[in-house]
Amino acid sequence: MTNDIVLPSTRIRGLNTPSISPAGWTLPPGYIHLGIAKEIGPALRELGVDPDPVIRDAGLDPRLFDDATNVIPQAALGRLLTLCVARTNCPHFGLLVGKRASILSFGMVGRLMQHSETVINALRALVSNLSIQDRVAVPSLAISGDMALFSYAVYRSESQSADQISDGAIAASVNVLRVLCGSAWHPTEVFLPRAIPVDSEPFRRHFRAPVRFNHEMAAIAFPTRDLHVRISGADPMLRAMLEERIGQLKGGSGSEFSDDIRRLLRTRLTSRRCSADDVAGLLAIHRRTLSRRLKGSGMGYRSITNEIRFEIARQLLEDTEVPLGQIAAALGYSEASAFTRAFRRWSGVTPTAWRTTDSLG
Repeated sequence: MTNDIVLPSTRIRGLNTPSISPAGWTLPPGYIHLGIAKEIGPALRELGVDPDPVIRDAGLDPRLFDDATNVIPQAALGRLLTLCVARTNCPHFGLLVGKRASILSFGMVGRLMQHSETVINALRALVSNLSIQDRVAVPSLAISGDMALFSYAVYRSESQSADQISDGAIAASVNVLRVLCGSAWHPTEVFLPRAIPVDSEPFRRHFRAPVRFNHEMAAIAFPTRDLHVRISGADPMLRAMLEERIGQLKGGSGSEFSDDIRRLLRTRLTSRRCSADDVAGLLAIHRRTLSRRLKGSGMGYRSITNEIRFEIARQLLEDTEVPLGQIAAALGYSEASAFTRAFRRWSGVTPTAWRTTDSLG
């Protein structure tokens, strides 16, 4: 099997990218700095499995995992996590990886969080800037009354193990909040887009909170008051330097406009209406400007919206036991029958047939 990725100062196969270090390069869609995934090797060793053969079988070079700033595609990460679950017989392997992660696993963005003034500033820094290091998971922060909801959505989830990626991201985020708020911190509830595991105790033990499985999103709920906690040891000068550096990286981004729209829709489609006018307003551009820029990428707004709906539907059908009516409602359909017709147009089969086929392996 050939490797998807080679070492730093070389090329990512299939991309006409100059030979530069990944640490100074803005990610294309579908790629991720190792970050949290660097903990895959230690998690395998903890379970008595040599990581090198598993990593090679996923089409990757084990030396990649020596440096958290190295880059891999989401498809390779999904293959690797699927193999890890199979080789360890551990259905919550992603949770174990996320448990080992620290705030520094989030790279430059994690350092900015450490030096933010308050927790809400830190989380907003993560939401605004994670895309310089991760074009796989999309974070979001919502506040309603006395409750805050921090969520992750995995997009481009045609690859494997979206549930394992979500588990790891949420587990790592809880670690981060414990660094910012104190080691005794715990969420009010945790929501995960995966079927109820045979043994849910590892989840409860790490989160120290009720865990709701079969949910439409991966999220952490906690009191709004925690957002106002001031971060001990934050250095305003370092914060300014990090903000400047991240701003330079974002300013040099060559990501496609259509992919930015996909990321935005992935966090919003299941929670609120997202008409083209709504999205244009969020981006502070005219509706016609949105259409023109998307036309330049070869896709219209309706096509991208349906693509993301199909992506979310597949993820919920494959990784959870959420009823079809609930999936339909989450995607904005007034009736399950309308969702079924749309899904058949996208895939050629009904949602029930898709879920049944997936469960049979």
